[in-house]
Amino acid sequence: MPDKRPIDVLDKSKGKRILVRLKNGNRINGVLEALDMHLNLWLSNAELTDEEGVKRIGDVLIRGDTVVFASPEENVSK
Repeated sequence: MPDKRPIDVLDKSKGKRILVRLKNGNRINGVLEALDMHLNLWLSNAELTDEEGVKRIGDVLIRGDTVVFASPEENVSK
């Protein structure tokens, strides 16, 4: 049965790496541990990519209103 909501795709990605683009232009990728209906995301083993390069940031909680998009990494062309 196909997913009925886009958030269902992310829910099935728990335990896998996802890519998140933030409103400020930065990108964070990490293992999705949890999420809620507001798109608040908890990532482990996260890395922040900004204009200065890549920084390991470990565990991070991303507030949903800062998210432009979130996608399982296998769905994002590099």
